[in-house]
Amino acid sequence: MTTSTSGHNTDNVVDLFTGESFSSPLNRRIIRLAPELDGLEMIYSNESHPSKFFSIKVLCWALRADGEIVGLVPWLDDIMPCTEIQDPLNGHWEGYYDPGIDEVFFEAPIHKVMELETAAEYYEFDCDTGRDVVQEIPDTIGTHAVLSNDGFKNIILKEVVSWRLHSDGALEGMLIDDDKVVSTPVLPGDESLYPAKAEESFRYFFQHHIANKIKAQDPEALAAISKLVES
Repeated sequence: MTTSTSGHNTDNVVDLFTGESFSSPLNRRIIRLAPELDGLEMIYSNESHPSKFFSIKVLCWALRADGEIVGLVPWLDDIMPCTEIQDPLNGHWEGYYDPGIDEVFFEAPIHKVMELETAAEYYEFDCDTGRDVVQEIPDTIGTHAVLSNDGFKNIILKEVVSWRLHSDGALEGMLIDDDKVVSTPVLPGDESLYPAKAEESFRYFFQHHIANKIKAQDPEALAAISKLVES
């Protein structure tokens, strides 16, 4: 049961269907980000390749209002907690991976936990609306937005410059409006940036290695896009 009573603590309420503790959306919102700078990755699997594992780089670590810390990755048309990824091929999170020491782990690294918790205590914002920007971090993994108006017959790839966190916990990937650029390089917070989802032709986010394959007309990458279109 996920019913809550106003004024009562719901931390000990359990969803009968999932067996997990019930938590309100307000408690689940993201309140602080820490960029991943050491190349840690997410491991995942999917039904099409049941005997294989895949990895992509973690963009950052996020602290939720309830104290949980999760890795985030650009995933299809959104940015998602690694533990919650879903896709047309039933992708499933399998853990985090440190390629430097060839180790799989399942909780946020302690140094990121300390960084996020300390920063959250230090930076406290009084926001007027849920759309107030509380943090903006650079994209360090080469994320690109894929734009298309004609079912991927023609596509445009634009680099994601930064990720903007709003006080309601929403995250937005920011692209450059070339007509508004005054000086370069364009850095996080620049007035020429706008949210990818404000672009009607926005379809997906891809990390740089996939974006480069698309630019090179790699058959495997184009076939993967075709599967997404069909889904």
